[in-house]
Amino acid sequence: MDWTWTMDRFFVDKNNINLEENTCIIEGEDVKHITKVLRYREGEKLEICDGEDNEYVGEIKSMSKEEVCLDIIDKRDIKRESKLRVRVYQGMPKGPKMEYILQKLTEVGTDEIILVDTKRSVAKVDGKKEDKKLERWERIIYEAAKQSKRGKIPTLKGVLSFKEALEDMKRNDYNICPYEDERNIPLVKEIRGLDIESIGIFIGPEGGIADEEIDALKENGAKVVTLGPRILRTETASTVASALVQYELGDLGGEI
Repeated sequence: MDWTWTMDRFFVDKNNINLEENTCIIEGEDVKHITKVLRYREGEKLEICDGEDNEYVGEIKSMSKEEVCLDIIDKRDIKRESKLRVRVYQGMPKGPKMEYILQKLTEVGTDEIILVDTKRSVAKVDGKKEDKKLERWERIIYEAAKQSKRGKIPTLKGVLSFKEALEDMKRNDYNICPYEDERNIPLVKEIRGLDIESIGIFIGPEGGIADEEIDALKENGAKVVTLGPRILRTETASTVASALVQYELGDLGGEI
């Protein structure tokens, strides 16, 4: 029986999963969510994932304020993660847009989201508030990963300077940058047929990418592409670009 499509999903540290004894322990904030919000009871079933694309069905054995103990009753052989590592370098947008971006990038299968302070970034995160904001953003990613039944939780990195982002992009096999003034090179045409394991996508903030930043991206090997004749908001551009890349080279085209 395919229980997992209707079950609530929780990520568990792999060290809390004992496959020899077929047991699992859930700790932390999820305990309150399971016991107080969702009001689960002993004997009911949950879907658990170790964050490495391994997932199981667990039956609740006991619950306390500190932990939920489960018996593992099934292992699901479903690979939900794309073989293509997509890393999005997101120019810092304003607060509500950031939350939307994190949710949607998680849903379409992005592997890593790197926040970048660009020349036209309006939103700034000072040292005192950075940790709190990053903690909140990581929670948004976590919840989106649960909802979309990801096999892992995307990594959030930053905030990087533009120069640091350029250096970070060197670890990718290929890099692209959608740009409103590019008219001749469609994203899909540029990447079609590539045999790569990782790709970086640089997305500008609300005000776009400055000319000197585009020049620097080109000098560092990034391919400037178009997403079509219309101007997309930054939160739309990041989602569309990531989805197109996953469709063309990853698993959104139906092949996993």
